[in-house]
Amino acid sequence: MPLRILHTNDFHGNLDERRFDALVQLRENVNVYFDNGDAIKTGNLGIPLREEPVWKLLDALRCTASVLGNRETHVLESAFQAKLKGATHPILCANLRRKDGSRPLPSHLIVEAAGIRVGIVGVMVAMVTERMKTRGASAYLWDDPIATAVALGPELRPQVDVLIALTHVGVRQDERLAATTDLYDLILGGHSHTVLEEPLVVNGTPILQAGSHGRFAGLYEWDGGKLDARLVPI
Repeated sequence: MPLRILHTNDFHGNLDERRFDALVQLRENVNVYFDNGDAIKTGNLGIPLREEPVWKLLDALRCTASVLGNRETHVLESAFQAKLKGATHPILCANLRRKDGSRPLPSHLIVEAAGIRVGIVGVMVAMVTERMKTRGASAYLWDDPIATAVALGPELRPQVDVLIALTHVGVRQDERLAATTDLYDLILGGHSHTVLEEPLVVNGTPILQAGSHGRFAGLYEWDGGKLDARLVPI
């Protein structure tokens, strides 16, 4: 039985009622739904005064998992938590950690859909690293997203039938990930706002991205290693 996937990325606060209604119809015919970050309206250094409405909409759409985008981050822990307030679905980020080594978000998720065990690893662009002077003002540090995803691949691969990298690093870094490891069946991306009407295949791994601002959603069908992919205007 094929695995049917719905994919969005980089809404930037533009998941309105019309787009929501379109996604509700698409969601009825898929097994899993992933969003690839920058869903909220508030910018990188902003602090929302109220809950971001996109979280309730994504939860109503039964979002299987999303990956953290740069808009959803902040160097202050209180602001970071304010940005995520209201979200109840799993938000992943394997390369994010506090300075004491603890992780505010899960690195990965394993779900079963259509009788298929699906592993999902989430990584995002590094905002504050060990080498940056701004590290002193940040509650969080980010490790290299590609190295992190590459390291997690061998751990999860034996446990699942399909392994997906859910990334918010941009299409060029997605290409770097695919060139470095062939353990991921699919790379679903965001951050660079790239409209990939056809999968970009690197080292045998399809890379997929659906533009930005709610213009398109990706509909993908994975069946025994064969991929059928298309973008749908919403």
